[in-house]
Amino acid sequence: MQRIFRGSQCTIEAIAAALACALLCGAPAAAESWPARPLTMVVPFAAGGGTDVLGRIIGRRLSEILVQQVIIENVGGAGGMVGSARVAKAPPDGYQFVLGSRADAINQTLYKNPLYNFATDLAPVVLIADQPTLLVARKDLPVDDLREFVAYARENQARMQMASAGAGSTGHLDCMLLNAAIGINVTHVPYRGGGPAMQDLIAGRIDYFCTLSATARQQVDGKLIKAIAILSRDRSAMLPELASAREQGLDFEATTWFGFFFPKGTPEPIIAQLNRALNDVLAMPSIEKQLIREGADPVGGTPAEFGQFVQREYEKWKLIVRESGATPE
Repeated sequence: MQRIFRGSQCTIEAIAAALACALLCGAPAAAESWPARPLTMVVPFAAGGGTDVLGRIIGRRLSEILVQQVIIENVGGAGGMVGSARVAKAPPDGYQFVLGSRADAINQTLYKNPLYNFATDLAPVVLIADQPTLLVARKDLPVDDLREFVAYARENQARMQMASAGAGSTGHLDCMLLNAAIGINVTHVPYRGGGPAMQDLIAGRIDYFCTLSATARQQVDGKLIKAIAILSRDRSAMLPELASAREQGLDFEATTWFGFFFPKGTPEPIIAQLNRALNDVLAMPSIEKQLIREGADPVGGTPAEFGQFVQREYEKWKLIVRESGATPE
């Protein structure tokens, strides 16, 4: 009996040691073999929109670098929250990630009960691009640049109307900030999306609109609407002839950023691998040209840098949304 007990004890100790080794070594081993199967990139907006286009540009080359298919799945709803929430609640195994944006930071305060915690439920991977906001006006508004727009708006604000793609949308908040910067109070007309708002701007039913540059380029080129200023620090390569707000004498900036996130708890080596792969994609001249053509400036960087940026954005938009009084429709 004594020998049997000792043998059993040794067996128990051996099993315990093996389990401990598995726990300690399992995550690195999994990371070393990642990716071993196709990945899913969740785009939290409808197919064909600006976010979707950026995701597909990146996704094609990312598949080549990772030697695994990157499947793009559009999961829209609640201003992007439904798609981001799906990834936030997904297994942290590195096989599902989301193309997040400034909307994620805004939604945390805009909605009373957000579907996930932006600060704690997602792991930042990399900031991929920054897309400037464009201030556009009806084609017959009697102004030709930002200085003239400011003077006209201050004098006629009581009868002017500003459109948006919906209360609390990025364009709504950008225009609210612009209004505050130039000291005007204009009637806000929210629409159910940017398309209907753009149609009414073209028809001259509303006076001005803040939207992503790529969304309005075709209408600007066709002279259906009037471009007043690009609201980024510098000019956009997409509309190089249009002066920025800063160039036109107004210290104001409004852009929308895009970046990738894993579920919180994803192993650090996997986050680092995807970060390297995405930075490699962004460094490709062909990708840079495609992004610029869509009005987006490539960025890149480390997960730590992106994490710090996300925290600043969360705090910034928390204050702005509360002060604006915006609520989702």
